[in-house]
Amino acid sequence: MRGLKDKRVLVTGGASGIGAAIVARFLEEGARVVALDRNEAGLAALAREHKRLEGSLITDVSRPEQVERAFAAIDKLLGGLDVLVNNAGLSIRHSFLEITLEEWQRVIDTNLTGLFHVAQQAARRMVSQRSGVILNMGSMNGLVGCPLYADYNASKAGVIELSRTMALELAPAVRVVCVCPGAVLTPMQEAEYTPAMLDALNAKIPMRRHAQPSEIAAFFAFLASDEAGFVSGHPMIIDGGEAVGGLASHMVDGH
Repeated sequence: MRGLKDKRVLVTGGASGIGAAIVARFLEEGARVVALDRNEAGLAALAREHKRLEGSLITDVSRPEQVERAFAAIDKLLGGLDVLVNNAGLSIRHSFLEITLEEWQRVIDTNLTGLFHVAQQAARRMVSQRSGVILNMGSMNGLVGCPLYADYNASKAGVIELSRTMALELAPAVRVVCVCPGAVLTPMQEAEYTPAMLDALNAKIPMRRHAQPSEIAAFFAFLASDEAGFVSGHPMIIDGGEAVGGLASHMVDGH
């Protein structure tokens, strides 16, 4: 992708799944990458796999003081920031009537408030240097109904609206995009499926399969690159046609 070589990139939630795939893709593009995650063992494994990784910071994004410390470290490691991939998040599968306040708060604190903490720190630096790209991880769950994930859905809907507001306020210096994946076959997701469940879900997706993490990572690389220089503000869907077929609203045993 044009314009990613030597770019200073932060990927939150970078220790596994989609985040790890994004780290790998930006390193392939020649970017300078720091990964942030609260999973110490996962970060250590990531650093062993990618010798060119410039830093791995153990950080819980829901804790503003930890985010501030992380950005102080990023300033020393990278000397600034050109691209933020705001990917850290979690989900808890349960019915609306069974969600506890503690569970609700945990999801919102990480997926929405934590994303805000990181985005604000990054945006302040990017506005000061008058350039930058912020890519927030949304979800199709934030755009359409999906049972058993009320807290997750609400958090991702919030991310979409936050991204729209940021895009308006930070332009023209900073582009902001919210990426909304559909079904993605991460190792963690694959472990939750039986073969029959996976086949049934794939049959309902027009592309007849889940996305691979590397495909989501490639989309992030494009959006961060100069090739996407006029893309900002809108939720960008990458779902293999999932929403077109109305799959999400019928997923009870799905992702």
